Amino acid sequence: MTEPIPYRKIIHIDMDAFYASVEQMDNPELKGKPLAVGGSETRGVVSAASYEARKFGVRSAMSGIQAKRNCPHLIFVRPRFERYKEISKQIRKIFYEYTDLVEPLSLDEAYLDVTQNKKGNPSATLIAQEIRKRIFEEVGLTASAGISVNKFVAKVASDYNKPNGQKTVNPEEVEAFLENLDIKKFYGIGKVTADRMYHLGIFTGKDLKSKSAEFLEENFHKSGLYFYNIVRGIHNSQVKPNRTTKSVAAEHTFNENLTSEIFMIEKLERIASELENRLRKHNISGKTVTLKIKYSDFTTQTRSKTLPYFISDKGLILETAKELLYQERMKESVRLLGISLNNLNTEIKKTIVVQLRFDF
Repeated sequence: MTEPIPYRKIIHIDMDAFYASVEQMDNPELKGKPLAVGGSETRGVVSAASYEARKFGVRSAMSGIQAKRNCPHLIFVRPRFERYKEISKQIRKIFYEYTDLVEPLSLDEAYLDVTQNKKGNPSATLIAQEIRKRIFEEVGLTASAGISVNKFVAKVASDYNKPNGQKTVNPEEVEAFLENLDIKKFYGIGKVTADRMYHLGIFTGKDLKSKSAEFLEENFHKSGLYFYNIVRGIHNSQVKPNRTTKSVAAEHTFNENLTSEIFMIEKLERIASELENRLRKHNISGKTVTLKIKYSDFTTQTRSKTLPYFISDKGLILETAKELLYQERMKESVRLLGISLNNLNTEIKKTIVVQLRFDF
């Protein structure tokens, strides 16, 4: 007799239009109105959009100019990250009442492993409902949730009944659930990869599942095996309570485009100083400096250099960023500059995942 496959119970909680929802909560005059956090009708990039704005095609990472074209009556508000962090802490406090296995992905989403939980509740579905109810009652915001056997399926499921909904994918339902999805709904498959898959005749999870591992590796290289596994519901990454920071960055979008390297050096000095503060706050240093340049035509270029030693000092960061800036001439005026540091001195420790079987 074959032993049953062991499963975990993973919940992915995703706040609904988090930044925009916080602004609407704090300012009732904004409720029900199309709202963009960040950017403006002349400059910048949208950080978040309310659901009212999304109906007009406004989305995060879109230029403020394009967002205003899509929605002429769009309201822009400046982001208040300290406020978002404050709300995020309140929400995480709720999470930790259920489990210590909480892996935040950002201020507005996190994975929770509730296989064994502090409430002794055998139902991950009921735990997710309770958490969402408490977030609404205690914080005043709505959240969506996905519940399944691993992080990947839970993440995909949390988007299924948004906003203010949840979706449970039981162990025996996983493969059928994934087979019926458009591949652009798969977490980790972006627009470029989705377009490549469409050209190869892969439109749904079922199409993806029909391809051999060799075919996928030939066409998608290292990602091929990942795609082969996830469509079969295989994803063994555990919930990591102490998620390792892989990079630290700071960047600025300018009110007016920069045309001279002299002005760019001045801006880079401030960005390097901001980056140094972030690194020191978390006692982090790194070896690889990356300069990000976004031009006036919205194309983005990155240039990197890896040093033989770890750095966190503003002077060394700026010196390397200047070297990267002068690597080649600017092709257009510049609207954004950023510096990031990766290859950090925070090593990821691999652990063995022990899975237990429970009913959902």
